[in-house]
Amino acid sequence: RISVCWSLEGLKTFSYLEELILDNNLLGNDLLLPRLPHLHTLTLNKNQITELDSLLDHLAEVVPSLQYLSLLGNIACPNELVCKEKDEDDYQRYRYFVLHKLTNLKFLDTRKVTTREREEALIRGAFMKVVKPKDAKASSAAAPASPEMHYTPLPSGSRDLTNHRGVLGKCRYIYYGKHSEGNRFIQDDQL
Repeated sequence: RISVCWSLEGLKTFSYLEELILDNNLLGNDLLLPRLPHLHTLTLNKNQITELDSLLDHLAEVVPSLQYLSLLGNIACPNELVCKEKDEDDYQRYRYFVLHKLTNLKFLDTRKVTTREREEALIRGAFMKVVKPKDAKASSAAAPASPEMHYTPLPSGSRDLTNHRGVLGKCRYIYYGKHSEGNRFIQDDQL
């Protein structure tokens, strides 16, 4: 096992390496592993990996026997315990995407890969890629200067706040309350 590593250049001499632990090494998106055909376990926990797609493509190419992978503690791995904006659905989409790219995995992070996950990854995994919005500062610098226009669903006549007219419309839906769950615990004798 190699547990602390500042440079990965020396790994090419260990072509029969089977397990590699690179936790807490400040590794980023520029991570490049040499071809390690016998490597079956790789942990990259608590590094600085933010880009999942390129990492998975690289791993699929250089570690074809990989069965156990852990990316916990990286921005690329959504974790609801670390980041409030993430939830279990984000993590499950991440799992489908990773399993789509690395089809031989048996364990991802701390959980065994299930048959259902593998089937779902085969069908929908390619569509689970997390696409980040472009940086607003970078895109505004590249775009020509134009007057700032915010989108509004209101008609153009109602955008002027000094000349506001009410809007009246008719709704086709009639609420009868029969599908409401708000009153399901009230008994007839309590009415």
